[in-house]
Amino acid sequence: MVVRLMVVDDHRLLAEALASALKLRGHRVLAAAAPSAGAADLVVSRAPEVCLLGTATPAAPGVFDPVVRIKKERPGIAVVVLGPVPSPRGIAAAFAAGASGYVRNDERIEGVERAMMKARAGESAIAPQLLQQAFEELLHPAAQPDDEGARLLQLLTPREVEVLMRVADGEDTRLIAAGMEIAPSTARTHVQRVLMKLEVGSRLEAAALAARTGLLERAARGGGVRAGGAGESRGAEPGGPEPGDG
Repeated sequence: MVVRLMVVDDHRLLAEALASALKLRGHRVLAAAAPSAGAADLVVSRAPEVCLLGTATPAAPGVFDPVVRIKKERPGIAVVVLGPVPSPRGIAAAFAAGASGYVRNDERIEGVERAMMKARAGESAIAPQLLQQAFEELLHPAAQPDDEGARLLQLLTPREVEVLMRVADGEDTRLIAAGMEIAPSTARTHVQRVLMKLEVGSRLEAAALAARTGLLERAARGGGVRAGGAGESRGAEPGGPEPGDG
């Protein structure tokens, strides 16, 4: 059965190659174009039965806006998305925009053709394995990478975060004590505790770790740093000289 269709893809060469393959299988390809501001206009004006829309980023915001426009102005056009192995969000976004199907862009031409036929007949065209993968991800989401900055921040008290900030600014014990209005021995103890909690051996290592993990930026955004002085005992138990103290 001959299908009147258009092929729209991020890469013009891929669009033209797919269009040529479908022409050889007897289908009528009205145009092959790369997505642009006028892609939806072209599809709406040519009014194919099926539009094959390729995208490399199915989960990107706004990527399916052309589908919304096409379905709004030409509800009879069936849109089948060609894309990489999608996340559940990508599949959901495609169908929410009005797409009739989703096909992997490495699918054989026979699979693309079957999807076109199903979409044209008003059926949903998506491979069962893609749905299975999507459901698996929804039911068993992959663990997110550990946010080291957040983890380290939880180890420190607000006062220790302020001490770390001052250490990162290059302040020695005397400047830390003066700036926080605490005794030098108390400042020294705070520094020791910061180094111990961060599991580093020197002030320089602590500053480098804070910079690498974005610990201090996260603390500032969350209001974790506050001015010192109030309520701090000047007679806190002093500690010995910490590594790197001058």
